[in-house]
Amino acid sequence: MAIPANINDLLHSHAVESARIEFKANWNPAPILHTICAFANDMDNWGGGYVVIGVEEKGGVPSYPVAGITKGSVA
Repeated sequence: MAIPANINDLLHSHAVESARIEFKANWNPAPILHTICAFANDMDNWGGGYVVIGVEEKGGVPSYPVAGITKGSVA
């Protein structure tokens, strides 16, 4: 079953990083590929997950500003 979330929910702290949601600050292939492989293996049959690239996490929630987006450019 897919996670009932959209990008706005993920970026506005409605979601916490978990076994199904990973925030990555930048494109560093090794950790991202490990996460994708873990989601693909899905041993608990949770239906995969989300890898949100360009978003650093602190304490399991997204921290701002999001990479590549200047403060005030998004409502």
